[in-house]
Amino acid sequence: MVKGKKGGPKSKKITLKMARNALRMTPEGKRRLDLSNMGIDSFPKCLLKLTDVEELDLSRNQLKKIPEFIGQLTGVRWLDLHSNYIEQLPRSIGQLDALCHLNLCNNSLGSAGLPADIGNLTSLQTLNLGMNRLTTLPQTMATLTNLRELGLFDNLLTAIPECIRVLPNLRKINTTRNPIAYTQGDTKDAKASEGIYLIREVDLCKLCLEKCKEERQRLKRKRLSDQSQRRSNFSGLITPNSVAQSNQELWR
Repeated sequence: MVKGKKGGPKSKKITLKMARNALRMTPEGKRRLDLSNMGIDSFPKCLLKLTDVEELDLSRNQLKKIPEFIGQLTGVRWLDLHSNYIEQLPRSIGQLDALCHLNLCNNSLGSAGLPADIGNLTSLQTLNLGMNRLTTLPQTMATLTNLRELGLFDNLLTAIPECIRVLPNLRKINTTRNPIAYTQGDTKDAKASEGIYLIREVDLCKLCLEKCKEERQRLKRKRLSDQSQRRSNFSGLITPNSVAQSNQELWR
């Protein structure tokens, strides 16, 4: 599991004063609290006093547990917890009914650690569960009718969960690098379901970004190799004949 925090800052306790000083206003006018990459190993309880926070970033820390009191942060619409060591979410996560964007990528979540209450997040539009240890998803996720983007890459899924096949607004899903075995009848559904999960580069830790760039380069090399192979199959056709010359783009 790639975490990208070796040699990072030692664990520190976040005080209310520190949290208030870290508050910023986004260009969209949202109050954003960025506590990422600070070596935090316990969820700061002082955040309960910052009731006006709409965007909370606790990514790239050392969090192993999310407390039940997170359910009291009902004003949060954007929550980033990627690249921690989280093994389980509390049932109270389902109380964040204003939450639109949730990033849990690159943690240690198993299927038992994903409570059925996640199905209560009916405002959720994007959900990133990539790079965890999920073998299945809660059936209650079928109620996430506003979900548009779902990341499930680098997990342990052996089949596309039925609960996500019924989501009416799901447009982008990434299930790459899972041990999914498709039957012949499922091939069409598999191709339709497997897509690309879009995420801003600034939301990725350094190692995750490097991994994405390496994969991009690998695909580019494969395309070039395939193109070269196709050309070699027509090696005897050095120059298009006079009839085809006006449409020689078709030969390339």
